[in-house]
Amino acid sequence: MIVTDILLFILGAALVVFGADWLVDGASAVARRFGLSEYVIGATIVGIGTSMPEFVVSSIAAFQGNADIAIGNVSGSNIFNTLLILGITALILPLSFTRSNVRTDLPMNLGVSAALLLMAIGGTVGRVEGGILMIGFIAYLIYNFKQGKEVREEEESAKEMSVWKILLLLAAGFGGLIWGGNLFVEHATNIARYLNVSDAVIAITIMAGGTSLPELAVCVAAAAKGREQMAIGNIVGSNISNILLIIGFSALVTPLTVQSVNLVSIISVLICAVLLLLSAFPLKTLKLTRLKGLIFILCYAAYIWLIIRNGAAA
Repeated sequence: MIVTDILLFILGAALVVFGADWLVDGASAVARRFGLSEYVIGATIVGIGTSMPEFVVSSIAAFQGNADIAIGNVSGSNIFNTLLILGITALILPLSFTRSNVRTDLPMNLGVSAALLLMAIGGTVGRVEGGILMIGFIAYLIYNFKQGKEVREEEESAKEMSVWKILLLLAAGFGGLIWGGNLFVEHATNIARYLNVSDAVIAITIMAGGTSLPELAVCVAAAAKGREQMAIGNIVGSNISNILLIIGFSALVTPLTVQSVNLVSIISVLICAVLLLLSAFPLKTLKLTRLKGLIFILCYAAYIWLIIRNGAAA
């Protein structure tokens, strides 16, 4: 029944979101014990933690042989992260980029997006490409942890969280993500078939938005507290992790066939990475202003309109 599918889809989405939130809380408490900088916490622990919904959804889809969902979910999520989440966050608080963001972090995001497009042009992201992406993910983690050591006094309170509470948060987070992700994939696919919409279009729009809710919550909260680097690190880290970790792992599970709609979305991911890098300029300000944020949101609305139009036409 369609009503049952919708209810279980919503339950799956809720479990994914809450699971990610618990996982981030536990992982952040662990990371802060080692005195990591705000950006590194955002780009690694929080960024990877909020990418866990995409990881679970895409991994399950890969095990089930649904390459459309595995690739479409990641590309759609990165577009959602860059255009809509950063756009909304910039409307709340204009985001200031650091020189390190412009020299290293944003170009790294661009480079990883370009690498995915080069791999996808051949029509398949195979196990060899998946292995390369996974090695890149490990190198990315090592680089960030080596560069980002910084003791932060205001985060000393995180050390007061008990080990048992941290373990409970981590366990509840992973449990919610795995169970919720399974429900999410299964019933989103059922709804897509009922509406006569392709799995790829559903993955790029509804599923990508649903699995990106943790990133949205983190960024809005960070902006409200004036933690701009946490917000930027969360999105950049999440985007890079989505490609290196999620596509890499999914491709190791099963070679991912890239259909035309997914190739278009991967090209859009690269365009978004270029726009994000350009938004940091001019050099005097290095800001993602409210006007730029509004432009990002309008670009996302245009993208969704084109995807839905092309999907309906197909």
